[in-house]
Amino acid sequence: MQVSRWSLAVLFAANVVCLTVLGFYGTTAAQTSNPATPPFANSVAQRMELVEQLKETNRLLREQNDLLQSGRLRVMINKEAP
Repeated sequence: MQVSRWSLAVLFAANVVCLTVLGFYGTTAAQTSNPATPPFANSVAQRMELVEQLKETNRLLREQNDLLQSGRLRVMINKEAP
């Protein structure tokens, strides 16, 4: 069986392309993982932080409502000249 030069050239070119692509395959700095740090954030800590923020927001809203209900709040509107 005789193989033409064209077939050999195509086969050689395909091998070069495959080896070139495989040459780029490897682990990069982004792919390497440090076992000391988890891949995702700690959901329990996130929930606790969210709860603390909500408590602070509720405290501020209570303070604002107390001011509005007490009548000690004065609103002054100043019209600016165009």
